Amino acid sequence: MTKLSVNLNKIATLRNARGGKKPDLIKFAIDCQSYGADGITVHPRPDERHIKKQDLFDLKHIIKTEFNIEGYPTKDFLNSVININPTQVTLVPDNPEALTSDRGWDMTKDFNFLIDINKELKKNKIRTSVFVEPNIDDIYAAKKINFDRIELYTGHYAKNFSHDKKNAVEAYTIAALKANELELGLNAGHDLDLNNLCYFKQNVPFLSEVSIGHALICDSLYLGIENTIRKYKEKLL
Repeated sequence: MTKLSVNLNKIATLRNARGGKKPDLIKFAIDCQSYGADGITVHPRPDERHIKKQDLFDLKHIIKTEFNIEGYPTKDFLNSVININPTQVTLVPDNPEALTSDRGWDMTKDFNFLIDINKELKKNKIRTSVFVEPNIDDIYAAKKINFDRIELYTGHYAKNFSHDKKNAVEAYTIAALKANELELGLNAGHDLDLNNLCYFKQNVPFLSEVSIGHALICDSLYLGIENTIRKYKEKLL
């Protein structure tokens, strides 16, 4: 079954809005795992607008499933993840001021840069994943760099799902088949929700993991976090 990794950035954003420790990010992560989440994802940014550096070290000690840290590989980011040694590091091409992830890497322009970063992470026995567009050439590049997995940026799929879901998912199906052929693990994330997740899962084979935060946390305001996690996992059966 495809694993569900819950992104906690929005919980940290809510906490930071008032200062203090409410909501309690660590307790929330513990509860998400107990309610069935298969992993926890965070995406720290240099300005600590949501996840703070200390959160990374605090989470390290309570995550019993899988810990996925996303981010742009600055020197500070790399030092942190090497010290923490999470299950997986997902490299994303966000500028420091970016509101959210909005694209995959330019695997041609950033090829040599990513080679060096990936070597450093794998030297520390961290599973590596890279955020890519559903593009065959980019998937070949990820294989040449020796990443363990790719994470398909699903923003395009989510944007076009309501208009033409068949065409919206087509490139992702092709990308998944190519990734499997090249023996790359396959993750996906960005704007997946209760409305579009099931169709994506049905049409994208070999999907190891989805990372979902914004929509899942929004749904939990109405449904409760335990019920929301259950509903998302049902979509992945």
